[in-house]
Amino acid sequence: DPQQIELTAASKRKLRRFIVIDEVVDKLYGSKVREYFEENNVQHKILALPTTEETKSMDLVLNILHEVQSFSLDRRTEPIIAIGGGVCLDIVGLAASLYRRRTPYIRVPTTLLSYVDASVGAKNGVNFLQCKNKLGGYTPPVASFLDRSFIQSIPRRHISNGLGEILKMALMKHKGLFDLLKSHGKYLLDTKFQSCNGLADHGDAALLTTRIAIETMLEELAPNLWEDDLDRLVDFGHLISPELEMRVLPSLMHGEAVNVDMAFMTYVAHARGLLGAEEKEQILQCMRGLELPVWHSGCSWALIQRALRERLKHSGGQPRMPLPTGLGVAEIFNDTSEETLERAYELWVRD
Repeated sequence: DPQQIELTAASKRKLRRFIVIDEVVDKLYGSKVREYFEENNVQHKILALPTTEETKSMDLVLNILHEVQSFSLDRRTEPIIAIGGGVCLDIVGLAASLYRRRTPYIRVPTTLLSYVDASVGAKNGVNFLQCKNKLGGYTPPVASFLDRSFIQSIPRRHISNGLGEILKMALMKHKGLFDLLKSHGKYLLDTKFQSCNGLADHGDAALLTTRIAIETMLEELAPNLWEDDLDRLVDFGHLISPELEMRVLPSLMHGEAVNVDMAFMTYVAHARGLLGAEEKEQILQCMRGLELPVWHSGCSWALIQRALRERLKHSGGQPRMPLPTGLGVAEIFNDTSEETLERAYELWVRD
């Protein structure tokens, strides 16, 4: 906004910014971030924190809020900036929503998972009593800044982890995206989602894949941002995985736990006659090609039953189970019998 730039330039008050950055990201990019603010004459405070599933708690939120208070942040003109993966963005979002009832914040995702998932939508939260995101709220950021160059410094497993959430959107809503992942999955892992020139066979697969994933996510979330409607296709992969992920920490990352859930639900869809054997196999092959786990020993039948009981408590007494009915198409079902689930589980274990 040119008018805003003019007012800022005319103002005698120095620009100020409070930044929370994941400590690993700080080691890689912290000097560039500091240089940027110094060159632009912005008074700043950078708080580097360990943001992992194990530290994702109210203690860390309160730690941030103590520092925000010391910085004397003006909540109208000084948004908090979060630079990191999904956990960092979640924690900072909750802290911002609590400070002075609501302080604006900006998300800068640095992992593939946060780039296509946490950057979109309004939710934030922390873990509580060993339950995933039990405390939180709905406060969207004022902006998300997306830069894929961050992704080149993350380990291959983290890129595979992000591909789990992209595959979720492909299976639920977009066969074209599924085909992209099937054809270019290994290439995307090898090139770490960077746009490489001179590889005509792949076009700009990284840009195309992330753009479609984000657009389909927005399409699904925008009309139901506050989750008033509990029938949500984006819940695919999130029925069993919250229980599994917290139970086996830190052995599974979020996208990996989601993929184990999706693999089981693919068997459920097959057991119900929604997917043919060939489609089921195509999905599992694609998962393996993206180097995602299709099974975890921690996902016992008892855990599945417990997770589905928990699901009923929070979804109006209905399972609201999103299942693929083909490649890139899905519906929500409330009538999957215990017998079908058990049969699907036995087939899954056998395979």
